[in-house]
Amino acid sequence: MPAATVSLAEASRFWLHLGLVSFGGPAGQIAMLHRELVDQRRWISEARFLHALNYCQLLPGPEAIQLATYLGWLLHGTRGGLIAGGLFLLPSVLLLLLLSSIYALWGRLPLLGGIFWALKPAVLAIVIQACWRLGRRTLKGPLQVVIAAAALVGLQGLGLPQPLLIALAALSGWIAERLRPGILVSAAGHSPRSSQASAPAQAAQHPQEPQASSKATAPARPAAGLDALHGDATATPPHARIRPRQLALTLLAGGLAVALPLVALTVVDGWNGTLTTMARFFSRVALVSFGGAYAVLPYVAQGAVERFGWLSAAQMVDGLALGETTPGPLIIVVAFVGVLGGWHAAGSLAYALVAGLVVVWFTFLPSFLFILVGGPLVEASRGEARLAGPMQAIGAAVVGMVASLALLFAGPVLWPGSPGAGLDLAAVALLALALLLLFWRRWGVLPLIGGAALVGLARVGLVWLGS
Repeated sequence: MPAATVSLAEASRFWLHLGLVSFGGPAGQIAMLHRELVDQRRWISEARFLHALNYCQLLPGPEAIQLATYLGWLLHGTRGGLIAGGLFLLPSVLLLLLLSSIYALWGRLPLLGGIFWALKPAVLAIVIQACWRLGRRTLKGPLQVVIAAAALVGLQGLGLPQPLLIALAALSGWIAERLRPGILVSAAGHSPRSSQASAPAQAAQHPQEPQASSKATAPARPAAGLDALHGDATATPPHARIRPRQLALTLLAGGLAVALPLVALTVVDGWNGTLTTMARFFSRVALVSFGGAYAVLPYVAQGAVERFGWLSAAQMVDGLALGETTPGPLIIVVAFVGVLGGWHAAGSLAYALVAGLVVVWFTFLPSFLFILVGGPLVEASRGEARLAGPMQAIGAAVVGMVASLALLFAGPVLWPGSPGAGLDLAAVALLALALLLLFWRRWGVLPLIGGAALVGLARVGLVWLGS
């Protein structure tokens, strides 16, 4: 017996609920989607769910939001996809814009300064743990280790742009698999048809979650007797089939959604204005964000901190701490970058909020276009193999990029103040404690962030009592 047809209103309520409670990173979000849509509601079968997940994990961008967009599109067409992805993303955007505004206005107050002083070592520990977990799962052979080391040297030592490193890693993986088939895929324990090939991408974003394959994080299969609404043998719905006219209209709408705001920003702010520059830069970020948020943050920091000076490395760490406390994808931290960049450029909260919205628009718009344009092709390609070699090489390069991010953050966290300032021994102690809690006690990110905030409050209180 097939599952009952789901209405757009019912699906919309679910997507909004998901956006409000989607803590735990992509592994938790994907597991929640699987539990709700495959096991309980039976809106989609296991095989079709994993096929959609495989496609989303091969794309740049946050795979959990892309997966929700894909499933919403499969259920209700373009409108359903936009509603699913939009409602999934909206709560985290609004919350982080609020927190970023508070930070911009009052971040220099002693109370907030004390809290963020303690948060910085905790965030550095989270990044170190991300690198460790990702490396342990990804670097299964000597070639992966070499690729990771090359990425670290290229990014941190030579200052090469991350898109170039990703392209070189993919090319090296393709060449290696052509010359010696299985050198990357077999070493990593995957077959080209495996649904687990991109599991490291989940580990890169929120390492506190047990990172296994999508199948491992999924609950047990449901009781027999109720077929999925979109089952293994269910025909592809008409809106999900390849239609050249619909594809052309989607590409046109997507092009206008990029071009018209960019033209408007250029007219208002100038081609080299802060808002226009952010739009161009974060459009590139959206196209190179393979491997999760921790993988793309070095590229964001390279541009926002070192090239454009929108915020400092220490403020970038603060933004990452705020991003860890909100639902939704960790890459939403780019909204903080936009708000701080706009605030420093104009000193106006309204301008800063516009900058944050510009960054969100140009960062996440490509994720929707990838699904709406590529979805029909994916539905038509069920059962085909994937390019596992290049993806394994990209996964290895991501390890080096995350290590580069840890080195970038270590300076302002452990050696704050002037260039000649000494080592902050209290920050070192907090870093060691945070690493101990993460690795030995297996604390999650939210308890660690909360505990660090309490330590910062206690420090402010002691300073106040002593003055």
